[in-house]
Amino acid sequence: MAVHPNDHVNLGQSSNDVIPAAIHVSACLALHNDLLPALERLCAALADRAAGLSDIVKTGRTHLMDALPLRLDQEMGAWCTQIKKSIQRIASGMQHLRQLPLGGTAVGTGVTTHPDFGQRVAVLLSRETGIDYVINTDLFEGIATQDAAVSMSGQLKTLAVSLMKISNDLRWMNSGPLAGLGEITLPVLQPGSSIMPGKVNPVIPEAVAMVCA
Repeated sequence: MAVHPNDHVNLGQSSNDVIPAAIHVSACLALHNDLLPALERLCAALADRAAGLSDIVKTGRTHLMDALPLRLDQEMGAWCTQIKKSIQRIASGMQHLRQLPLGGTAVGTGVTTHPDFGQRVAVLLSRETGIDYVINTDLFEGIATQDAAVSMSGQLKTLAVSLMKISNDLRWMNSGPLAGLGEITLPVLQPGSSIMPGKVNPVIPEAVAMVCA
């Protein structure tokens, strides 16, 4: 029996529904397996560190100028809340990414494919990944747009802005130690520059800021 590339190998499939589905699946995997667990760990670390700082009062600032006092745990608590809200926004956006256009084939009508193809694939993908994938109720919308991915891009930009803000707060408070604010001292993680061996840079906030950019 001859194997035909269209009639057998590519039976009932089209790049028009498979590629958008692959974008959604890969994004969900990266978010579910990597980003969201990392954000949960970051939030827990911030909350744990803040818990022991409730007796430290510091200067609050607006426009980098002295404003009213607040406790250090309150400031760090705000950072933790920023991360929590990003987690919630990303998790909410994943509800749309979990909707796959599989089975729509070329234009959304499902021409040439088995009517249960998309649903069967969604069940298998859910079983393999632990992520509850479903088939988009409107396959035409699922194939014709990338709105869910664009929306998630916006949530990731929001997260980047939050992390940039936290990194800059840490850099400002750690600045000095003599001519800067010098309110906190970040852990020393690597030696200073070749010309200034005593200078130690805040490399973790700097690295986070680069990723955010």
